[in-house]
Amino acid sequence: MGPFACILAVLPAILGAAESTTVTLLKSDDRVRVEIGGQLFTEYIFGDGASRSYLYPILAPDGTPLTRDFPMKQTPGEETDHPWHRSMWFAHSFVNGVDFWNEKGGDQGNSPSEKGHTEVAGTVETVDGPTGMIKVSDNWVTPAGKLICTDNRVIGFHADATGRFIDFEITVHALADTPLVFGDNKDGTMAVRLAEWMTMPHKVKGVDTGGSGQIVTARGDSGNAAWGKRADWCDYCSPRNGTTYGVAIFDSPGNIRHPTWWMARSYGLFGANPFGQHDYENLKDQPHAGDYTIPAGGSLTLRYRFYFHTGDTTAANIAGHYADYASGH
Repeated sequence: MGPFACILAVLPAILGAAESTTVTLLKSDDRVRVEIGGQLFTEYIFGDGASRSYLYPILAPDGTPLTRDFPMKQTPGEETDHPWHRSMWFAHSFVNGVDFWNEKGGDQGNSPSEKGHTEVAGTVETVDGPTGMIKVSDNWVTPAGKLICTDNRVIGFHADATGRFIDFEITVHALADTPLVFGDNKDGTMAVRLAEWMTMPHKVKGVDTGGSGQIVTARGDSGNAAWGKRADWCDYCSPRNGTTYGVAIFDSPGNIRHPTWWMARSYGLFGANPFGQHDYENLKDQPHAGDYTIPAGGSLTLRYRFYFHTGDTTAANIAGHYADYASGH
């Protein structure tokens, strides 16, 4: 067989492999559907009336849902606490005295009583390819319509033989005449609420519940001890029907206060928060230790990678994947 014939022989396999990881984005009035190889991966939902945009569902390659359904739909056996924990999102609970994380009466006494929301500003742009991309801008506003700040988001989606990835980059802009303060509070910031079966064993109203999940950080903190600790990455994984699934979040080395603190809870809330120092380190006499001010007219960019994998933390080589990510950031 000659060289040209050899190329023709392997070309279908090469094209098939490329096609299986091609990302296609389909935009409608209130969301962008993200498909990998023609299969639903997630949707970026921005116009359904929720207080912020979010990604839901998030599916493993075999179709297994990795995030909680509530409050988007009711699923038997799921907890219905914290209805503002919509699958995967970016928000913070103290931004110039307005709470963009909780809703209504959530976290009374610990976060501002005024609850804000974000609104898409302008056109949602999409790009297909080996890496699919969403580009969008948001306004952060109070219930009365007062503008607090704006942001630009670039969200990338890709896959390889080891799993699926979401790269989330957000640049927050202070208004031209007003500094922007991200206040020190535990409720934030780049977060996901995992499926019920992925959670650690925990109690709800004194009753044992949850799955067989485990939390591990890059520094070796595990289980409940991971909450409030700093590390390059954090991984949350659990077995289901003979397969172990996991969700890891990588903190970019270029982010402020890297390595970040982790808001990792046994009930499945899992997020990176660079603004919660006094809560996480129990600095009760320093309630503003973690405050961060963007000067008037200035901006702050934060970058995170989500890695949706199979196998536990060791088998999925989370440390190696993080090293590859960090080398480019």
